Amino acid sequence: MADSSTFYLILTLLLACNAYANGCYTSIISFGDSLADTGNLKLLSENSVGHVPHFMFPPYGDTFFHKPTGRCSNGRLIIDFVAESLGLRLIPPSQGNFTFNETGLRQGVNYAVAGATALDSSFHEARGISTNRNISLGVQLGWFKESLPLICSTVSDCKHLIGRSLVLVGEIGGNDYNHALESGKSIAEVETYVPFVINTIISTVNELIELGAKTLVIPGNLPIGCSATYLTIFYGSDKVQYDNSTGCITQLNKFAEYHNELLKIALNQIREVYPEVNIIYADYFNAAMQVFLSPNAYGFTNGALNACCGGGGPFNYNTSVACADPLSTTCAEPDKYFNWDGLHLTEAAYMFIFKSLFEGSYTTPQFKSVCPTSRLQQVEGLSSSM
Repeated sequence: MADSSTFYLILTLLLACNAYANGCYTSIISFGDSLADTGNLKLLSENSVGHVPHFMFPPYGDTFFHKPTGRCSNGRLIIDFVAESLGLRLIPPSQGNFTFNETGLRQGVNYAVAGATALDSSFHEARGISTNRNISLGVQLGWFKESLPLICSTVSDCKHLIGRSLVLVGEIGGNDYNHALESGKSIAEVETYVPFVINTIISTVNELIELGAKTLVIPGNLPIGCSATYLTIFYGSDKVQYDNSTGCITQLNKFAEYHNELLKIALNQIREVYPEVNIIYADYFNAAMQVFLSPNAYGFTNGALNACCGGGGPFNYNTSVACADPLSTTCAEPDKYFNWDGLHLTEAAYMFIFKSLFEGSYTTPQFKSVCPTSRLQQVEGLSSSM
């Protein structure tokens, strides 16, 4: 008969296997843009000469971290709430000064960069659009692949580690459209970019599956017609129509839904090829739309359209006076606002979307069926170190 120490070792291993079998993960691997960046652009900017991003100054980070961290919000992002709910530390940016073989995939690595596009910069430059630097999804995937020899010694080991990770692919693609629309391209022209963006996302998902990914969450686009940025850009224009129930720009929201529909179709095709892989679509659009339709019902009593931090104007967004500029103002109660700085959301908004997705019904299949809610920790009471 086995001694007690052997028994407890076997029991521990069985419990660990059972936790994974029930869909909970040992680490998070993340790709994306400013909705998921936990500090990569901040670190890249610190190592280069040029303009310092405004989100590297207060009041960014004030609510939770009490200092700027490189997150484009007043506090935590969706990825932070996901990590906390899984009992993991907050996921470090890949450009940080840490040793992969010490932390590695035991907690995860975040490759997302604020301002990132799905498509490489050459696509946009060919259309007369500047993206400042090439931090595309392909570049991020390249960083990940380059780091693998530092994390795992064999292909088999890498597949095992990646297979036990929750892989977040996005949100990505929004900036492909933002850069173009802000450069003056028409909605109709930018709509032609969508198939290229979707193909790039799908190509990345397929490559991650080949590398060993077993559970991937792929978000759709937010209702960009409700963004204070676009509401300001098109303010007073007779070229757009507004949804009377939300005040959002109808054409832009239909554009976001077009992107999301193509993405869902493509994800269904991947499910047919890889039935053993959990391909989870995260419906950012309708999760957020709950608030745009009824902000007061969800505690956003200062509305969903006006930015908390900004340089004035009808939606407190000013292209010349960004949040953190000395001339900007910040609201007293950010948790009562959905929009943070015109383009990004508040910590309260990200927590709401997280709950709708990972604890609610706004993922397909529902994430709580893959990782049961009973296994998720309550995020409100958690505090995690950087």
